[in-house]
Amino acid sequence: MVSRVLVVAVALMSLAHLTAGSRRLMELYVPQASDQLTFHHGTVLSGDIPVSVLWYGTFKPAQKSIVSDFLLSLTTAPGAATPSAGQWWGTIDQLYLSSAATNGAAPARVLLDAQVSDEACSLGRSLTLAQVEQLAARAGGKKGGIALVLTDEDVAVEGFCSSRCGKHGSAATSESAYIWVGSSAKQCPGQCAWPFAQPQYGPQGKPLVAPNGDVGMDGLVMVLATMVAGTVTNPYGDAFYQGPKEAPLEACSACPGVYGSGAYPGFPGNLLVDQTTGTSYNANGANGRKYLLPALYNPETSTCSTLV
Repeated sequence: MVSRVLVVAVALMSLAHLTAGSRRLMELYVPQASDQLTFHHGTVLSGDIPVSVLWYGTFKPAQKSIVSDFLLSLTTAPGAATPSAGQWWGTIDQLYLSSAATNGAAPARVLLDAQVSDEACSLGRSLTLAQVEQLAARAGGKKGGIALVLTDEDVAVEGFCSSRCGKHGSAATSESAYIWVGSSAKQCPGQCAWPFAQPQYGPQGKPLVAPNGDVGMDGLVMVLATMVAGTVTNPYGDAFYQGPKEAPLEACSACPGVYGSGAYPGFPGNLLVDQTTGTSYNANGANGRKYLLPALYNPETSTCSTLV
């Protein structure tokens, strides 16, 4: 039998790429029965949700298309094979957004908006969180939308790898929320791109094959999915969350390391495997893409809902 100490150690590793921001990577939060993820009667994002993207650093066109196709897959790729990223998004809408909507709000739709690039890294290659917020403002997020900042594998961001793989929040001067996610390919793939990289902690199992052939970008999409779910369900810190408001667990981060049925600390779950390429995934997307998307916490059943 695996010892309790080992189980906890591996669970800490699994939390690494799912942190929602200020929560430390090495902290394991165990909710009490009276402290489950609930609706705190704040604002969620609904209707059309435009996503503006700022690419900070050097990204190849093929890398950009992995992210763009993911965003398009959420609500504008109905023809994708099942299970699909659209179904994953539909679960968010069903479990969270629809139940919180008022005045007959339309179903939430993610719309890919303007994209801009800062290949010269105008603020340098070592960013503070305040500078990330400045970049989010440059992305041109719209009211009720999301400004997305993505940093390349050579850009260091305050707390990246040591305490977070991504962050979402909102600026006091803006009516849009923002997300930052960095590529961990060089800096900490074992934390922010697991299970597609050798884990930094726990048992050293063989990494899975990334579905789009790019460990950094496939890991970035996994974190981005977690951040998108947290942003639309808790954009301003007063809607759906669990635990302390300053360091909440949200729709995906409440199910750390879970991607398929049968998951346990250190094992992502039973996934689909492409028989030709050997890649592991759980969701189909636009333009033939495949992705690995995190489980969603179901507030009604207090369980983690997976696509496979």
